Amino acid sequence: WWAYYELGWGGWWAWDPVENASFIPWLAATALLHSAIVVERREALKSWTVLLAILAFSASLLGTFLVRSGVLTSVHAFATDPARGTFILAILGVFIGGSLALYAWRARDLSGGGVFAPVSRESAILLNNVVLTVAAAAVLLATLYPLIYQALTDASLSVGPQVYNFFFPPIVSLGLVAIPIGVFLTWRRARLDLPVEHL
Repeated sequence: WWAYYELGWGGWWAWDPVENASFIPWLAATALLHSAIVVERREALKSWTVLLAILAFSASLLGTFLVRSGVLTSVHAFATDPARGTFILAILGVFIGGSLALYAWRARDLSGGGVFAPVSRESAILLNNVVLTVAAAAVLLATLYPLIYQALTDASLSVGPQVYNFFFPPIVSLGLVAIPIGVFLTWRRARLDLPVEHL
């Protein structure tokens, strides 16, 4: 609050790259927590939940790299330290590569579990997971796009809040429509008229 209002930086969220680096793991972890409910209650989505755990942890490591290495230009970024950035990048490669390799090797063992209908609480949670994951991927792409663009063209580019404000609301609005309906659906199989009766 203080930085935005006292220093005149604007509103409560400025889509700063460092803010985005903390927002991406938050979105992935929120999807993970919701998916874990389905695993606990119905023994379904096991493989997807493990993948979400890997993605959430990887996003946290990537955020640490982006903030601490100095590759991002931000008012919140730390001083540039190439040695620290290289070390964090190596850790990032080992953990993410190792996790994804282990997942690829063992994912078949995690399959199975409960089967659910297209209209059910499990489907609503899966839709929520997809919305949150797509939102995290979109924010990640927009955050990394200036780095990718600079690496390919040797020219600088800035992605401002107007870009995020253009693509982010349509993505999350699907989730905002589905959430009030999903909480009234039952496990395994539900009726679409049931949420309407509750409203």
